[in-house]
Amino acid sequence: MKKTFFSCIALCLAAEISAQNILPADVQIKTAIMAAPSDKQAGAKVYGYAADGTFKILREGSNDFVCLADDPKKDDINVSCYLAELDTFMERGRVLAREGKNPKEIFDIREKEVKEGKLKMPKQSSTLYVLSGSKDNYDAATGALKNGYLRYVVYIPFATAESTGLPLKPDVPGMPWIMDPGTHRAHIMINPPKP
Repeated sequence: MKKTFFSCIALCLAAEISAQNILPADVQIKTAIMAAPSDKQAGAKVYGYAADGTFKILREGSNDFVCLADDPKKDDINVSCYLAELDTFMERGRVLAREGKNPKEIFDIREKEVKEGKLKMPKQSSTLYVLSGSKDNYDAATGALKNGYLRYVVYIPFATAESTGLPLKPDVPGMPWIMDPGTHRAHIMINPPKP
């Protein structure tokens, strides 16, 4: 009985601490949309976290962009935005992660589903923008991030180094290169040099 009581207290405290880490929706939205191009920010759909920690839509969108708020359970800041046509692919990855699948399992499952036609990837190239930064440079009251780092991922399913002329690794900082060539998740990586 005593053990159950203390377990319940520990769970309640964990939930309370978790809820304290979740920022107000407007701050989550402001931070999330910083990853998007400026002309896409105002109309982007935004996913984030409710007070109880559940992942949900914080703001419906009016354009072709989707943004993800920072995960309060992770260190530092990491937000992203992408073309809405990638949302089914991204959501499938989130579902598999919640089921406890590791990155390799998620990759393999989505590869199989895309090849079987169960999971659709955009036919044209589609871009993901990822903004990251240190918690030390983040103002949780306003959602402002100083010295953030923005990188780009352009999905081009099943493309190869041969079909694109891209190398398999960058020769210099900022050089585009292809990652996961020949798979559903083939993409161009563009990591600008860090200042």
